[in-house]
Amino acid sequence: MKKFDLNIEKILENWETFHAIRELISNALDEQLLTKTKEVKIYKNEGAWFIRDFGRGLQYTHLTQNENQEKLKNSNVIGKFGIGLKDALATFDRKGITVLAHSKHSQITISKSAKEGFGDIITLHAIINEPRDKNFIGTEFELIGVSDKDIEEAKNLFLKFSGENVLETTRQGQVIEKKGKNGNIYINGVKVAEEENFLFSYNITVLNASIKKALNRERTNVGRSAYTDSVKKILLASQSRNVAENLARDLTNIARGMAHDELSWIDVQEHSVKILNRQGKYLFVTAFEGMQYPDMIDQARISGHQIITIPDNLKFKIQGSTDHSGNPIVDIGQFVSNYNDSFDFNFIEIGDLTNQEKEIYDLLPLIIDLFGGQPRKVKSIRISTTMRKDLFSNVETMGCWDENSSSIVLSRKTLKSIEEFSGILIHELIHAKTGLDDVTRAFETELTKTIGHLCRHYFNRKNGVEMN
Repeated sequence: MKKFDLNIEKILENWETFHAIRELISNALDEQLLTKTKEVKIYKNEGAWFIRDFGRGLQYTHLTQNENQEKLKNSNVIGKFGIGLKDALATFDRKGITVLAHSKHSQITISKSAKEGFGDIITLHAIINEPRDKNFIGTEFELIGVSDKDIEEAKNLFLKFSGENVLETTRQGQVIEKKGKNGNIYINGVKVAEEENFLFSYNITVLNASIKKALNRERTNVGRSAYTDSVKKILLASQSRNVAENLARDLTNIARGMAHDELSWIDVQEHSVKILNRQGKYLFVTAFEGMQYPDMIDQARISGHQIITIPDNLKFKIQGSTDHSGNPIVDIGQFVSNYNDSFDFNFIEIGDLTNQEKEIYDLLPLIIDLFGGQPRKVKSIRISTTMRKDLFSNVETMGCWDENSSSIVLSRKTLKSIEEFSGILIHELIHAKTGLDDVTRAFETELTKTIGHLCRHYFNRKNGVEMN
């Protein structure tokens, strides 16, 4: 038998039994990861609890307090500094729990005795005995005096045993479906914090400087400022529809002040919109747009779009932008553009018009002449029996300038009167000539100028004066 002074200067008084059990589980999981051996076993037998890995086996040298170089080189392990086991043993001693560690190297128990050379100082020692089985594989800790609740609380500190479902794994870490009321923050699979108003739980696997600094000896209550940037990076690296749809559903709660905290980050809002836009048919509208254009929203639903309500600041962020595949994000303006582009006109040949319709249509050259000539952009002027609706007013348009085909298209209904035919034609000629949109000051100015031009043309001709 040999005694090994653990030299524990400061005992973690606030540690409970489950914190100490956590350290044993952490070490077992790290050994499994480093040696690529089979799953860690945690089981109960005849009133005692056992934690066993199948790695290389615990040695008394592992009880020294130093940085483990092997663990430092592996970013996915939990432990780093070799002090967790000593803290655990001290806690077990303080709680009156019997602990026995067994490996092929030795059997280790704990006991208090005088410090070597200082008989008046009593310290905690590890008692090292010969192994009971030199062919034993791994390390087994036997704990007598811990409750089932202690074990369960310790296991719940690990993602592996929490029962939480991983939704997506990214290079920065994992997005996890929240199991209970609070979101959990894990670092390499060990819980370090809880968040009352998070939408998801997260497992951070890439540790930045802030997290490394915040990971204290106790590995609990790590502050949000240490991991906010990492959580953002995990979300911004996510590509799954499942994650994006959860975020998008929560977008609708922003206006009511009920959204989760991740949705306060505008870049996360934008990212979720871009994922959804790439993976399905969605229309992103503000609450005001939803009330202002109910007919358009209905048309979008009929055409298979799912409506996602977004805040105003996000609307301006995504306006005119594209998703991760380069496709335009479908907001109100883009939806109208897509609708217009997909509409099929039903053109009618001039020979199929009625005599009354043809009489009005034959005035076309005269109206164009009054206008000042056909704009170069206009390759043809055609009549259609079908016209697309103006989605903003839900009224069927009577004419349009179709830039894709360089054509002015007029509804057959305009041929009922000279006034309507000529008015709609001139209106669309202005669009074609200027490229200006309706309900703009510039278009109104151009329309006024055109009316003045037509009047001057009419009076000059009436008085026998040639146009300049």
